[in-house]
Amino acid sequence: MTSTADIRAFVLDIEGTTTPIEFVHDVLFAYARSRVRKYLLEHSSSAEVVADLARLRDEHAVDVKQNLQPPALVAAPRDAEIDSIVAYVNWLMDRDRKSTGLKSLQGKIWKQGYDDGTLKSQIFADVAPAFERWRRAGLKICIFSSGSALAQKLLFAHTEAGDLTKFISNYFDTTVGSKTDVQSYRQIATALDLAPSEVLFISDVVDELAAASGAGMQTLLCVRPGNYPQSFPARYQIIQSFDEISVPEH
Repeated sequence: MTSTADIRAFVLDIEGTTTPIEFVHDVLFAYARSRVRKYLLEHSSSAEVVADLARLRDEHAVDVKQNLQPPALVAAPRDAEIDSIVAYVNWLMDRDRKSTGLKSLQGKIWKQGYDDGTLKSQIFADVAPAFERWRRAGLKICIFSSGSALAQKLLFAHTEAGDLTKFISNYFDTTVGSKTDVQSYRQIATALDLAPSEVLFISDVVDELAAASGAGMQTLLCVRPGNYPQSFPARYQIIQSFDEISVPEH
């Protein structure tokens, strides 16, 4: 058992930690990919989508400057412009790019799917009971994912185990920085008004754990079915279920 005697908050990754990688890639990503063109045709004039498109154009300009050869963007006519944006969005998704504009747009598309019942989130069986135990013990539960805060809230609001957002205190996304940047975890600790050592970060990716550890957080490597093999996993304490984490009972 892993003790949390000195811990006041959990910060959790989603993909491969609370949720199967297969669901994220084969269900969520596929859903967004199949509906992005229709969504843009219907919502491209809304202020929030206009902001997403501006971020995507800025990122595209950087990709061009770096000679990454993204699909070309065109300015008109409208259908051709949207087709070029869709091509760029798919190009980013093919590369699993942690793009703030892309993630924000995906979140909006997923919201439609959750709202109409097309989407239902998958989580590992131990997650909901663990959330209940941790909150009962007075511990904060926070999420840090490359998906937008909106996408995170939607995922946990529409799980097969019910709405889990009542257990979650904070949602952090790429607006605080990269998940492999030490400074991101310092910012999270500051936002929680906690010392980094009072925060336990759980992820399936060792590069993220290294960044959190560099900021002074405690860490656990989560090994789930379907997760990708990690380099030097022995550097981190490993769990295969949240049931392995003990909390003081209040």
